[in-house]
Amino acid sequence: MPNANLQFSLLVIWFMGPSITLARDIRVNEPAPDFHATTFDGRKISLADYKGRVLVINFWATWCVPCREELPLLDAYYALQKKRGLEVIAVTTEDSAPPSKLKELAAAAHIPFILELKGPYSTLHGGVPTNYVIDRRGIVRFAKAGAFTLDSLNEVLVPLLREPAPQAPPPAEQADPPTPQPSPQAPTLQ
Repeated sequence: MPNANLQFSLLVIWFMGPSITLARDIRVNEPAPDFHATTFDGRKISLADYKGRVLVINFWATWCVPCREELPLLDAYYALQKKRGLEVIAVTTEDSAPPSKLKELAAAAHIPFILELKGPYSTLHGGVPTNYVIDRRGIVRFAKAGAFTLDSLNEVLVPLLREPAPQAPPPAEQADPPTPQPSPQAPTLQ
């Protein structure tokens, strides 16, 4: 039954493919691609703004029941763990309520809500919530469609928050200023 084996192989590739290559070439355990975003309050942010911190990028939708349970959990977790280096940004999907209807929620939240995100990040398999976790060194450590629970947040984030922030390279050593040399025309004492 070679045809059945081929069909099975294609199904395996179809199901396993997203775990190998994620949204537009985002790969777990590889450097995170850059993004540029605008928050609801007008701030411009990018991946570089989170260097040395653990970042969760959360995609959610207003119509998504698991999202409505996960978003308050992420917000509370962020409020407790921010001092340990956690950052969370919430990206609403295009099929959510319009931004004008989300302003009150965004203002009440501890985590910044994103108005516009440019970069390779998106929902995985069209599923929300989708979460990406980027460690302090800028490496994607987690990418999955599905809601976090408190247990899964702790499982993924606590080890990353315990990792030390990368050290900044030491400043370049400054050379001693040159010693003034007598000019050839200056008289010398004998």
